[in-house]
Amino acid sequence: MGLMEFSAHQIAALLNGEIVGNAEAVVNKLAKIEEGEAQSLSFLANLAYEEHLYTTDASIVIINKDFNPAKPVKETCTLIKVDNAYECFAKLLETYNQFKGNKEGIEDMAYIDPTAQVGDHVYVANFAYIGEHVQIGNNVKIYPHVYIGDHAKIGDNTTLFSGVKIYHECEIGSNCTIHAGTAIGQDGFGFAPNSDNEYNKVPQIGNVIIEDHVEIGANCTIDRATMGSTKIKKGVKLDNLVHVAHNVEIGKNSVVAGQCGVAGSTKIGENCMFGGQVGITGHITVGNNVKVAAQSGISKSVQDGKALQGSPALDIKEFYRAYAGFKNLPDIINRLNELERKVNKNG
Repeated sequence: MGLMEFSAHQIAALLNGEIVGNAEAVVNKLAKIEEGEAQSLSFLANLAYEEHLYTTDASIVIINKDFNPAKPVKETCTLIKVDNAYECFAKLLETYNQFKGNKEGIEDMAYIDPTAQVGDHVYVANFAYIGEHVQIGNNVKIYPHVYIGDHAKIGDNTTLFSGVKIYHECEIGSNCTIHAGTAIGQDGFGFAPNSDNEYNKVPQIGNVIIEDHVEIGANCTIDRATMGSTKIKKGVKLDNLVHVAHNVEIGKNSVVAGQCGVAGSTKIGENCMFGGQVGITGHITVGNNVKVAAQSGISKSVQDGKALQGSPALDIKEFYRAYAGFKNLPDIINRLNELERKVNKNG
C-alpha cells in the first residue's frame, strides 16, 4: 500500500505524538507490525503482538504512551508514542484514503444531462450517467458505471463507487460512502392478489432518503417506499449484501452486518446492532439500543435495550438456558427411555 513520503516528525505533529528515535526516519507505505519492512509505518495496540515490536523491520511504529517496551527495539525502528495507537493509526488510514481518492474532473465519456446541477471539485468517471435535474454537491466522487436517475440529490463529499445505481428522486446526504453494485430506490416488493389469485403490481411512488455520514457496503438493495420514504438515518452503517425493504426506517448510528434483511414498513431505532443473517419481519418496531445475535429471526416488536438471539428470537439469557437444555436433550431422552424400560419391566 503506497503513499506519499512522510517523516516521523511530520507524523508525530499530525498525531500529537512523542518521538523516540530518529525524527527524520521516513516511511512511504503502511504494514502490519509482523510484516513490517524498511520505510513502512505500523502500529502496536494489541499486546498479543508485542514480540513483533522487537523484531520488526518497520521504520516507524506507533505505540501507546502508557506502554513501556520490555526489550530494546531495532536501531532502525523509531517509535511514536500517542494516547491511543489504534485510533491514531485509523486516522492515518483515513488520511491515506483521502489522498488516494482525491480525484477531480469530468472524464470525456461521462454523460451529464444539461439540466443537472454539479458542484465544485467533483469527479465523474467515464461511463457514469447523471440524469435530468439531478443535484450533485461539492467534492462528490462518482466512479465508472454509476447511474443517477432524474431528480436525485447527492450531498457534499459523498462517494459512489463503480456500478452504484441511484433511482429517480432519491436523496443521498453528505459524507456518505456507497460501495460497488449497490442499488438504491428500486421498486419495493408490492403486489396485490386479485380474485383469480394473480398478483397485480402496486405502484411504488415514494423514494429513499439517506441522511449524512452513512456508509453502505457492496451489493446492498434499498427499496423505494410505496408512498413516502424509506429512510436510513444519520450515521447508519450497512455491511455488504443487506436488503432493506420499502418504507423501512433505520435509526441513527445503527449498524447492520452482512446478509441481513428487513421487511417492509418496519421501524428500527437508534444505536442498534444486528449480526450477520438476521431476518426482521415487516410492520414491527425495534426499539433503541437493541442488539441481535447472528442468524436470529425477529418476528415481533422489540423494546428498547433488549439483547436477543435465536429464531424466533428470545432474550439472550433465555436463549442460553434453552440451548443448554437442548444440548442435553439426547441424554434426557436416553434417561427417559431407561426409566420407561424399568417401569415396564417392574409392571
